[in-house]
Amino acid sequence: MDAQKVDMYLMTNGKFFEGHQIPMIREKLLALDDARFTHLHTLNLKDPTIVLVVSIVGGGHFAIDRFLIGDTGLAIAKLLTCGGFGIWTIVDWFIIMGRTREVNAEKLFQLIG
Repeated sequence: MDAQKVDMYLMTNGKFFEGHQIPMIREKLLALDDARFTHLHTLNLKDPTIVLVVSIVGGGHFAIDRFLIGDTGLAIAKLLTCGGFGIWTIVDWFIIMGRTREVNAEKLFQLIG
């Protein structure tokens, strides 16, 4: 794969991943062929900032933030406990962006192998 295309992809989508993951992602993307590289644009990556805003606004008692990133089991538990009696809600405000980036990386690694 062309290094310029990979760098452009990482510049536009780097916010979706943890900083320490970027070199490994770049290395794996450089090894892809053109056909698989085009599939990257079909990934449904979640914006960590948007998920944080959703967490602050509707993540507390309704667990919308966890449902949004695909943590269905945790979302149901959070929903049934009213946000872990408020404690889980506050903790999520600090960790939800990192968890969103982890989920995005998992999706990417599933696609590129």
